[in-house]
Amino acid sequence: MISLEERITKGMDANSVCLVSGGGKGITAQAAIAVARQYQCKFILLGRSSISQPEATWLRDCNSELELKKRILEHLLEQGTKPTPVMVQKEYKAITAKREIEQTLREIESAGGKAEYLSVDVTDETALAAELAVAVERLGSVTAIIHGAGNLADKPIEKKSELDYDIVYAPKVLGLRNLLSCVDPSQLDYLVLFSSVVGFYGNAGQTDYALANDILNKTAHLVKRDHPHCRVVAIDWGPWDSGMVSPQLKQAFAERGIETIPIEVGTQMLVEELATPNQDTQIIIGSPLTPSAIAIDPQLKSYQIRRRLSIAANPFLLDHVIANRPVLPAACAMSWITNSCEQIYPGYKYFGCQQFKVLKGIVFEDNIPQEYILDLTEITKDRDQIEFEARIWSKNQAGKIRYHFSTQLVLKVKIPDSPQYESLNLTPQPQQVIKNDFYQSGGLSLFHGASFQGVQKILNCNEEKITIQCSLPPVASQVQGQFPVQTFNPYILDVQIHSLWLWSQYLHQQICLPSAIAHYEQYASIAFGETFYVSCEIKSKTDTAVVADVIAHKQNGQIYSQMMGARGTIISLPPG
Repeated sequence: MISLEERITKGMDANSVCLVSGGGKGITAQAAIAVARQYQCKFILLGRSSISQPEATWLRDCNSELELKKRILEHLLEQGTKPTPVMVQKEYKAITAKREIEQTLREIESAGGKAEYLSVDVTDETALAAELAVAVERLGSVTAIIHGAGNLADKPIEKKSELDYDIVYAPKVLGLRNLLSCVDPSQLDYLVLFSSVVGFYGNAGQTDYALANDILNKTAHLVKRDHPHCRVVAIDWGPWDSGMVSPQLKQAFAERGIETIPIEVGTQMLVEELATPNQDTQIIIGSPLTPSAIAIDPQLKSYQIRRRLSIAANPFLLDHVIANRPVLPAACAMSWITNSCEQIYPGYKYFGCQQFKVLKGIVFEDNIPQEYILDLTEITKDRDQIEFEARIWSKNQAGKIRYHFSTQLVLKVKIPDSPQYESLNLTPQPQQVIKNDFYQSGGLSLFHGASFQGVQKILNCNEEKITIQCSLPPVASQVQGQFPVQTFNPYILDVQIHSLWLWSQYLHQQICLPSAIAHYEQYASIAFGETFYVSCEIKSKTDTAVVADVIAHKQNGQIYSQMMGARGTIISLPPG
């Protein structure tokens, strides 16, 4: 009897029996061949195409598409049939499918594996169970499943039919259900689900495909929870560099910054994933699916977006409490504006803003939801850039309007390359390096809670400049509430401002609160958990205000973002 620990650490070997849906053709077939080369195991390949009949003699020594279709046309005419392009194409696909499946079987055998092909629809549970039972008698019990079956029916959602939905949904979702009905998951050492980045990011024209693939992702987590011995992984593949990707489509992907996956690279990554002990249950292999910029109406438009905010809906507010009252960070106001503009114009990305002002901050006196309004007015727009005027406001109990934040925001189709920070100085000054006491430790420490505690150390500090090292641990999505991280991360932006607060407090014993930013540009986002550096150059200081340039950059000086003319209002601490 194999113990649970042995089941978890046991790898695939020559005795493994791998059931592969959609495994006779295409990328899934190539994946099966790569696994066969690595493990010389046994395979049961499933597909709807039939290979039972021998190829007709009139097709021998004919391989080119043009010649094949010519012979098909001639054969149909000889039979007295009036051929149509659809009839010829259908026959051509059947012939080439049979040839590809037979080639897959030969390559698995030459790699040292053993394979059988079952012509069965994975959505037909009764037929699947019957066919599978016979194959299992010959090859042994299934110990691994690779579920690669799938179909596409891409078109705008308003043009999709129920049939389109069924064509896409059934092989992915019903197919997986049937596989796990015919094969007890408790006997599996591996369950690999071929999902798609579309299920994670979404994609225009693929609503049903995104839904089906995300169900695979969620199912992977459920199976892993119930069968911890099994190596379960849903792989969200990006587009493959295969025959399905035409040169025109590949060019379209390139314009969106999406790289295709070479077959030999992708299949090798699958093999390596199988060799990895229980790790992540869902992984992404491929570039993020960034939408193409939509065609824009040249007429300038205005929008009004209403949102009810409360402490309960935004737990991060409990980490941003000033004078015993939760206060909305200015960075979160910028995030609301940014996310809204990007949603109005998919494919356009946030580049920056200017004249950002804190007019009257949003303070939460209690947990009663309060309505706030975001007004967006387009100032200019063309195919490359859109600029908005934005204001966030509300009404008090007397019905009087209160303006909270305002700015001018810029979206671009293509973000400029990141510049280099020329005044880089990461040399530590030991007498000034302070660790682990920046937050909530009394005195001059910062008030921020866990969602904003990203400063790791002060590297150097003088009257002209402060340089800090930062890394902000992930903020859970439920904590982010109504201000989720998208292309803009308000929690990390808030951390960048801490450089100016630390400079004011350590050198001048003064508290500094944000009031304005003259100009802000973002070239690249910073991920949670990523180490980054902030160089804060002091431009001016008076008794009431301090102005600085705040540059976030990599260790090599490549700039993530730069905040020029960041202004803070100074509040002096009481003596003692």
